[in-house]
Order: sequence, then structure tokens, then C-alpha cells
Amino acid sequence: MKAIYNNDNIVLINFTEQYYESVDEILNGKNFYHVLKSYLGYLRQHNYALYKWAAKHTDEHANVTDLIHLAKILYIFDLREIDNDYLGDRKSLIAFIEGVYNYWRKLQRCTMVFKGNGQGLNNNFFIEADTKYNQLILNMYRRIEENVLRRKNNVYRQLNAGSNASIVVRSLSGFLPMEYQVLKNVPVIDSVMLRTPLLLHPKCNKREGTFTERETNPVEGLNLDPDKWLCYPAKVGKLVCFIYFHIDYLFSALSMANLFELANESECTSPDLIVIFGNEDGKNEITYYYDRKNNIYVGNVSYGWKIEYFGYLKKMVLTVHNLMMMRYNYLPLHGSMINVTLSDGRKKGIVFIGDSGAGKSETIEALQHLANEDIIDSEVIFDDMGALHIENGNIYATGTEIGAFVRLDDLDKGSAYREMDRSIFFNPETSNARVVIPVISHERLVTNQPVDFFLYANNYEEEYGMHIFKSWQDAKAVFIEGKRFALGTTQEIGVSTTFFANPFGPMQEAEHCETLIDEMFAKMEENGIVLGEVYTHLGCRDKGVETLRKAAQGILEEIKK
Repeated sequence: MKAIYNNDNIVLINFTEQYYESVDEILNGKNFYHVLKSYLGYLRQHNYALYKWAAKHTDEHANVTDLIHLAKILYIFDLREIDNDYLGDRKSLIAFIEGVYNYWRKLQRCTMVFKGNGQGLNNNFFIEADTKYNQLILNMYRRIEENVLRRKNNVYRQLNAGSNASIVVRSLSGFLPMEYQVLKNVPVIDSVMLRTPLLLHPKCNKREGTFTERETNPVEGLNLDPDKWLCYPAKVGKLVCFIYFHIDYLFSALSMANLFELANESECTSPDLIVIFGNEDGKNEITYYYDRKNNIYVGNVSYGWKIEYFGYLKKMVLTVHNLMMMRYNYLPLHGSMINVTLSDGRKKGIVFIGDSGAGKSETIEALQHLANEDIIDSEVIFDDMGALHIENGNIYATGTEIGAFVRLDDLDKGSAYREMDRSIFFNPETSNARVVIPVISHERLVTNQPVDFFLYANNYEEEYGMHIFKSWQDAKAVFIEGKRFALGTTQEIGVSTTFFANPFGPMQEAEHCETLIDEMFAKMEENGIVLGEVYTHLGCRDKGVETLRKAAQGILEEIKK
């Protein structure tokens, strides 16, 4: 892989090919040249006056070369020792220095080290190396700026001046079936370091379309350039998914570190699932294929600006996961689970089911806020997707994700910020703003959790509190209808229905899923598990904290009985 990959707002710096030991190496490097060149192009469109000040030649290369020379002498010499045309207008010079620094920091920047390859940096020190690189960029900026200002700054802010993340990659050591050998040369991510809180601004902030089955394997005829593709080996619940992604979606992929545990080398013997994300097939599709010969589900998402929204990657991974789990007689749940411990020592496992925006996460949040003398402890097990199975005559739930990908709009205003130091925010200033927060360890996530309450999150009816169904058949009718009032997380508007409130597997295999539903619901009733619905009001006129509190209070009254 080349020393620098730069496209649109993505910058990937390969430390194995070129590691910067000094500011002088940065100023002479290809990356600095490219950033100045890109910034001049940006100024030409957005600040022509400053562009005319900076671009003193008609030749673009000459302009960039002059500005690099200026940066070098400003870093080395005192301003009073320099004779340069740019110094005639120090106000514009300061504006240019600030501008190029801010332009650079708005890019999504990642450094990379190859494990055991090349003569560059030893991968054991990738965090220290990235930290040193950040400090070099910051020192360079401060020294040049203070030289032009002819004074020291009074306030210093230790920002992530160099990168937002760093990764170690390695060659694939596991097994791929013959049909998938086209993927064998794609580097596999071995370690990830995120500089959180991380703010990302994808061009799209909602998901459109549905996931459909295709007749041919998307790897047929696939030709991946190892210089433009990476693999994130994810532990999705009890399965391993090799997620191959185009580097243009690098930070969507790295955000998975807050959602799916990164599988280590010994766990990557062979994949249960494969996802091709950013396939340059020109088909504009989100599809999956079941490879019966190798028992692998393969997801495919075509390259396009819309798929920069994190939901496309997350939900494709969960779709192929859920389809595979149904083959193992697990019932996939589009839901959340919390374990609460009452003051008398009793523990209750509560599962909430509902489509996007129904209020699963919000009800858990309200229940945690309600933690009074009756609830002495609470633990979120999973936040968006899980599965039920029967083992030794008992119903158990397990999860798929170690984190939560939740809407900022409907959560308590302080919720995301309590975990801000570990959070990744997506378009926090817009509607349907999202945050990814790590919640639970993978070991705990896949541990069998007893279920005591199985509740449908009803966001469209104006009842309050909680309702218990008289029979599992009555409950099934509500759960299967999957009704909700859409809140703008997808292209849907108003009241909609989705089979079992889960368009990520159960909807695609409804007949098989209904067989599992009958088995699970009958067993839940037999075992005394409460089947009910909770009214969240998120699609009603009076949506808000108070209505969610009433819902949580209704649940609390029931679990105390």
C-alpha cells in the first residue's frame, strides 16, 4: 500500500512506507504537498480573495512549492530575518495558516502500520508513533503561527492535530474457501486506536431501501485492489464476520470498534459471514447471498455516497448474522435487553422489541433513570439486536453488539455526554443525529441471559404504562405486525408495519422465522415469562421524558409483583 491515500475527506498515512521523525520530514513529504494543493482548490471555490493572495503564479505546482518554502523558513527563522513576498500582508498570512490547519483537521485522518512487514516502524509502538506524529503537527503549526504573530499564545488546546485514529494491519492468516481467494491479499486489521470523542460528518444521515437476496455470489468476478481495501474481522454475537470495505469508508468501518469486538488472529480461522462494503459494481444495491456449499452468508453494498451513513454497514452485517442464526434455530430480535436487580435481591431480565425509533433504547434509559430504592443495579446486555434460543427447556437471550448506535434526538440530553470520552458522533448538529457508545464486553454479551419480561415497544398508541397479553397468540399478533410510527431513521413516513419489527433477516425469511416465533412464544408462556407491550409515545404528540418515565414506572410495578 502506498505511503499516502487521499480521496475526498479521507487521508490514510502508511507509516510502514514513510514515518515522520521530524517536522522537516513532514514539510518535505508528499502528504503536506497534497494538503496544500487541496486547500488551494478549496479556497478557489470558497474564498477567492484569500486564494488570489496565496496563488501568485498561474502554475499550480509553483504555488504549492512557494508555500512549502514559506512554511520551511517560517519554522526555522525568526520573522524579522525573512524577506518574502507573502509577509507584506500578515493578516492574510495568518488567515491562510489558520485556514489550512483547520482544513486539515476537518479531514478524517488515520495512520497505519503493517504488522511484520517492511523496514518502517515496528508495529508494537503504533500508538506511541501516532502520538508523536500528532505532537509534531501541533508543534509545527504553533511555531509557525507564533512566529507570524510575533508573540506566544495565551491559551493552548491539545487537539488531535495529526490523526483521529491509528490501525495495525496484517496479512490474512486464516482459511478462505477456494471461491473467496480473490479476498486473500486484502490486509486485515489487527489493532485499532481511536482518538475519542470522534465527530464524523457523513454526507447521508438515514438509510433507504431494503436488503434483498441475490442469485449469484457477489465475489464472482470481483477484483479488489489491496491498496484500496481493508478487512475488519468482527465478532458479531457468536459468529465471525469478515467485513471487506473500500478505504473511502474507512471511518465508518473503524466506528465498528465501538460496536463489534475486533476478532484477534487466532479467532480468524475462517469466517461464518462475509460483507463486501463499497463494491464498485455500479449496481446501487444492498443484497445478500447464501453460499450453501461453504455455509457462508455474503452481504454486498455497492459503492455510493449514501452508504457513508453508518446504518448501511451495521445493518448489512446484522442481516447476514440474523439469517445465519435462524439456520441454527435462534430467533433474531430487533430489540434491547436490560437486567435489573431489585432491592430484595431478585434479578429480572427485560427484553424490548421494536423497529427503529420505537423506543427500545429510550425505555431502557428511562428505567435506569428511575433507579430508586426499588432498583439497586441495572445492566444493559444489548441495545439493538439479539437472539432467543431454547436450551435445556429454558429461554435465553444473547446479544450481537458490544455497543449502542442510538439517536441523540430522543435520549436524555446528558446521556451521550456521560460517555463522551469514548463516543463516536455522527452529524450531531442535524436531525437523526447518532452516537456509537461501547456498552458491554463481548464475553458478557454472548453469555446466556434468562428472560423474565418480553415486551413490544409501542410508540404509536396513546395509552400509558404497560399492558400484559392474555395469551402468547395475542402477543404474537402484535409482535408479528411490527407496527410503529416512523421517526425519520429511514425513508419511511408515518405509521408503518414490518414483519416481527425486524427488516434485517426475519422479514426476508418470514416463513422460517414464524416457525421459530411459535416455538419461542409458546415456550415463554409455558415458562411464565411475561409477554406484554410498553407505551413509549415517541410517535405521539406528547412524546417526551415524562411519558417514558410513566412507561418505566409501569414496568417497575410489574417486576415488583
